[in-house]
Amino acid sequence: MRVSAVLFLIASSTVLAGNMSASKSLVFQSPSNTNYAELIPQIPLTLQAFTLCMRVATELTGEREIILFAYRTQYYDELNVWRELDGRLSFYLSGEGVFFKVPELGPMQNHLCFTWDSSSGAAAVFMNGKKSVTHIYKKGHTVRSGGKVILGQDPDNYFGDFDANQSFVGEITDVNMWDSVLPDSAIRNVFANEKVTKGNVFDWESTEIRIQGRVDVVENGM
Repeated sequence: MRVSAVLFLIASSTVLAGNMSASKSLVFQSPSNTNYAELIPQIPLTLQAFTLCMRVATELTGEREIILFAYRTQYYDELNVWRELDGRLSFYLSGEGVFFKVPELGPMQNHLCFTWDSSSGAAAVFMNGKKSVTHIYKKGHTVRSGGKVILGQDPDNYFGDFDANQSFVGEITDVNMWDSVLPDSAIRNVFANEKVTKGNVFDWESTEIRIQGRVDVVENGM
């Protein structure tokens, strides 16, 4: 039985509202400076803590930066998540980033969760339910609202100046975000597809998604 089937190809601006079930993925087939998916937050992104989770697969190898998640306001990259040139995972909050040495991303799907708490500065990444070393980062900082969140591109200004050499190529699904740090046990439950409180910033099953350019929507059936 076939594991996945392409539902449709989006070649222009399209809105997906509340129909991205956890079984559907966004597929970016090739490098570009035009293709992306904008996620519309369910609450303003004024954040003093967060848990951001996603499932990611990519066949890109070697020294190639890959943007995994980008949130930019008019003047700042408020929250950008990357695979770095050396394979580390990182995220940046309005300035220098925090870096995590983890197994490299590859063509097999990995579940990633990034956590950060302003009061303690504690930052970590979970890969397939396993937690990294905790780093202290941006203690007292606040992520500001008023920007745009996209998958697939890194906006160097508001809103554009994309670089194909940093674009995402691969498959992304199950993007969820909370305005708090979930307990380790809850993150393991998210990885295992067990029941948890739905993301209140982004919930993959109900968040409005606006797709620009050529992005495939794939249903991962059984």
